[in-house]
Amino acid sequence: MNKTPIALAIALALSLTACGKTESPTPPAAEANQQAAAEQRAPATINTLIDRATTALFKARPQFSTQVGLDQKTAGGAYSHRLEDYSLAAETALRQAMRDAAAAIAAAPSEDKDNQRVVVNLLNYFAGVEGFSQGFIDTWMGHSPFIINQINGPLINGPATLQAAQQIKNGKDAEQYLQRLEAFKGYIAAVNDKFIADAETGWIPPKALIKSTLGFLDGYTKAPAGEHTLVSNLKTKLDKIKDLPQGEKDALLQQAAERVETYVYPGYRQVAETLRQYQAKAPEGHGIWAQPGGDKFYLQMVKSLGDTDMSPEQVHQVGLDEVARISAEMDAILKAEGYSEGSVGERMIDLSKEPRFLYADSDEGRAQLIDDLNGMIKDLDEHMAKQFATRPPYPVEVRRIPEAVEDGEAGGRYTAPTLDGSVPGIYWINLRDMNAVPKFDLRTLTYHEANPGHHWQIALNLAQDSLPLLRRVAAYNAYSEGWALYSERVIWEMGLYKDDPFGDLGRLKAEIFRAVRLVVDTGIHHKQWTREQAIDYMMANTGMGSTETTAEIERYMAWPGQALGYKLGMLKFIELRQQAREALGDKFDIREFHDLVLLSGAMPMQVVALKVQEWIASKG
Repeated sequence: MNKTPIALAIALALSLTACGKTESPTPPAAEANQQAAAEQRAPATINTLIDRATTALFKARPQFSTQVGLDQKTAGGAYSHRLEDYSLAAETALRQAMRDAAAAIAAAPSEDKDNQRVVVNLLNYFAGVEGFSQGFIDTWMGHSPFIINQINGPLINGPATLQAAQQIKNGKDAEQYLQRLEAFKGYIAAVNDKFIADAETGWIPPKALIKSTLGFLDGYTKAPAGEHTLVSNLKTKLDKIKDLPQGEKDALLQQAAERVETYVYPGYRQVAETLRQYQAKAPEGHGIWAQPGGDKFYLQMVKSLGDTDMSPEQVHQVGLDEVARISAEMDAILKAEGYSEGSVGERMIDLSKEPRFLYADSDEGRAQLIDDLNGMIKDLDEHMAKQFATRPPYPVEVRRIPEAVEDGEAGGRYTAPTLDGSVPGIYWINLRDMNAVPKFDLRTLTYHEANPGHHWQIALNLAQDSLPLLRRVAAYNAYSEGWALYSERVIWEMGLYKDDPFGDLGRLKAEIFRAVRLVVDTGIHHKQWTREQAIDYMMANTGMGSTETTAEIERYMAWPGQALGYKLGMLKFIELRQQAREALGDKFDIREFHDLVLLSGAMPMQVVALKVQEWIASKG
């Protein structure tokens, strides 16, 4: 993939002043160029600056445009045939462009200080940690330290976007899909080169992560190309096009299989070979501290992804305190239900093995589980008006995480709908191990990923068309994950677990899981715990099985700081709600409070706190 045009496109999309005259052979073209230059010389409003920064980001991340369902003008041109350039040059250009845009917007006059503050914060988020060229900018979690790992990154996120979000409604759309498959050659090569560039600075994922990543990479190319999910997914979409002749469909599928065989498979195999070459040089230490400058990097991750000014030591202690509190609540329910022998974790493990709480490990069992999750979403719907005044306009549905990537994935995750609603919000459930998804866990997981958790919050954000696009798609970790965990508690406060003690145990298990994350994330990355120490601590305190726990701990190893946002964000939402309730007394309205914190889009928690304080003052 050519590096220079993309870097130039970013710079041009973001240029804030005229950069000289351009000669044109025809007067109309010259006149148009002069007009464009005059517009560049004119003082830019804050909205103009935000629009330029938005286009720069999306132009560099065309698959993000696909996920959002963006119009071509905002995206900087046609994008459905393009993939990203993750070369060192392109990554450097993107980060500098975001940093420059943040500085320009911060300096611009604006009456809407909230909007200015949030956009500047967002752009600095996309600029990454200054002084660290390693890793890549992920549009969801910002600066991700390892461009190749077992759970995210271009080699996982890229194919996932093609499968879940790329719309194919006619032959032209299918041709663009084929163009993207062909573009995998340069796309993977750039990722491979970026990994090598990072490795040459001493920045290599821990050995345990390389081993897990190799398992994914080797498995990804095992099936015959014609049976690969990138081809079968295309077939599913083509089958829905009624007016496309079957012969054309067959030819398109044949071309897709050829491109997977020619461009995708060799690239993934080359990456696997690269990882094997660097495996011996990988650090023995399991935390980010083992990377050059890793301690400094982690402090920035705690601040941005945890959205806190607490030190790692303070966060660790909050986790220990929360684990103790929640364990006591779980112990009381377990004893009331006749389970009194062993630790809380041991009793939860025993409980999760009881046949009454398990689905069959079969296609039928998996289908039944997904049907039950959809039923939970539907059943909850009639209760939502008690706590929430404004409903999102987008639907949500449940799907299984693809088998090709499920080994490294979390138990559940969510992807947002497109702006036009052509793709719904999707709650993805991991069904790799049916013993890891006992029935008493599923209500809380569903409330977290769907409603009133991620889908409710993110879909409402997307619907706020008075906000700049960057704010409608913002992914503030502590805000969004904190909201989803807070929403689990809201359901309990509504009394929906009153007659379901085992479901309530599942809720508390989910909450202690997030409290344990504070302990193990700071343990691994700050206290230099080993992977095995973290696995043992999590299993002992959550009742999670070995398969699921190992995947979780390796996730935290790949994403330092991300796991902090859940509990820290939840605690902040509860603190702010309590402040408002105490200050307002009878004037406090929970539905109004929820609208207040949801309808302005995702924000840094300090901005949420300011909005709550202003709301309290306005009621006085």
